[in-house]
Amino acid sequence: MPSRPKPIKPLPPTLILYVRHGQTATTGTVLPGRAPGLHLADKGLEQARAVAERIGALKKVDALYCSPLERARETAAPIAKIRGLKATVDRGLVECDFGEWTGAPLKDLAKKPEWATVQRYPSGFRFPNGESFVEMSGRICDTATRLHHRHPGGVVVAVSHADPIKAAVADALGAHLDLFQRIVISTCSVSAILYGAGGPAVLTVNNTGDLSALAPS
Repeated sequence: MPSRPKPIKPLPPTLILYVRHGQTATTGTVLPGRAPGLHLADKGLEQARAVAERIGALKKVDALYCSPLERARETAAPIAKIRGLKATVDRGLVECDFGEWTGAPLKDLAKKPEWATVQRYPSGFRFPNGESFVEMSGRICDTATRLHHRHPGGVVVAVSHADPIKAAVADALGAHLDLFQRIVISTCSVSAILYGAGGPAVLTVNNTGDLSALAPS
């Protein structure tokens, strides 16, 4: 009689702390996208040091990943230093590819007829010669799954950008992508999602305060 296959044990849950990069000289005025050469402003460097202190107060952090863009790597640097970790670049955390809209002032983009679609029906929009919101959402969610499998039972810091983090939060909440623009992700805020066998649990969103009490109830 053939032996029964052993049941596959579910992976222990992984806590991912999504950190948006710090403020730049163009934050809130320009759609920077993946344009190279955009660094943190003095305020952003201050924010990065502050979020590093907050993450440094946690009992453990097992790994640190960041988007390849300069502003994300510069935000990850003080976290790496305070935790004694290497910041590993992961392209799954990169900003949405805004294509021809990259670098455009937000006040000009807001006048475009397509802007209403971006805000109210993002699942139906693709940036000209760029990425769609659906593709961006799939990318960040695939990255979360990959990090869960790589660090089961661990705590992972992932430094990324506002739109990918908003998409990750919306997915974890079970909210349609068309509602993700209602989520606010401020510079150097932390959004914590616990990924486990029973599905994700959102522990905090856009947190700029104490992180020491992070735990599922």
